[in-house]
Amino acid sequence: MSKSASLAIAQVLAHCGGAPGEAVEYLAQAIAQGPDDPEPYKLLSELRRKSPEEVAEAVAAPSSLWQFVVDAYLNFLDGHPDQAALRLGAVIGYHPDVAWASAPWFADERFLGAVTAAGLADATLNITDHGPEMDNDAARDRMGPWFRAIDVVCEREPVAEAMARMAILLRICGRTDASLALCDRADSVDRVMFTEVVRAGTWRRLGDRRQTAAAFRRALELDPTNWSLYLDLADLAAEDGDFAEAADLVRQGLEHEPEEITLRAAGAAYRARAEGSVTDLDLLLELAPEVPHAGYRDGLIEHAIGARDFPADRIAAARRVQDGD
Repeated sequence: MSKSASLAIAQVLAHCGGAPGEAVEYLAQAIAQGPDDPEPYKLLSELRRKSPEEVAEAVAAPSSLWQFVVDAYLNFLDGHPDQAALRLGAVIGYHPDVAWASAPWFADERFLGAVTAAGLADATLNITDHGPEMDNDAARDRMGPWFRAIDVVCEREPVAEAMARMAILLRICGRTDASLALCDRADSVDRVMFTEVVRAGTWRRLGDRRQTAAAFRRALELDPTNWSLYLDLADLAAEDGDFAEAADLVRQGLEHEPEEITLRAAGAAYRARAEGSVTDLDLLLELAPEVPHAGYRDGLIEHAIGARDFPADRIAAARRVQDGD
């Protein structure tokens, strides 16, 4: 350890009452204030050399944001780039308004040359799974290093499904042209169903319903027994007001997964709307509490009772389900 590093660590420890665990948290807070500053990372590395057990204990089974920040860097130091990426992706997804990806280690060749396509894709989904709002110039600027990592890794290790998963982040960040281009690159490696699903989502974000449906149909050609694709197409048909087509698409999906609750509920909703069937409305209300996504459930109920003269008691029952009663 250099003399200056020893002095800096001593000062940090003194500030934290001599407790290495508290010093780790202190340095993590310094990283949060300036993720591109190399100094806190250097001090973390030196602190771990000085107190390896205490540092390891401070980030064991991380649950707090600062523990994930530190653990990402320590995994990089230990030669575990996939785990480092996963940790950093979780941090970004939870707290996207900090430029975490500007960490010097994230642009280091030891990371970019070793992280796998699958690992970076999983880490990218860790960002998107939190549903962050990132379609703005500031967020795109903060995510610049991550976009560069995607380009580097996809060039070095082109894997179709991993590339498609990374394309989701580009879409969420408003880089729809880049998302579609990455899907095209994935197709040049191998045509897989998931790429078409991602492409469909991007076209949907752009408001092009024809392209969205076409992509879902190509996905179905690649995976003709996938019930969720039938449901995706059915939902599109319902949004276009073609509830008979929506009901028929659900019927086809049920041939492959007859007990799927969401599919059964959608079929009941679309038949109720297309045919004015009270029996199907009753079936929808019976199934509705088991539909896992409340927002989708409520949307199905709106479709079912819209523009139909159902008995007042059935309408009231539908509203009670929506209200959670």
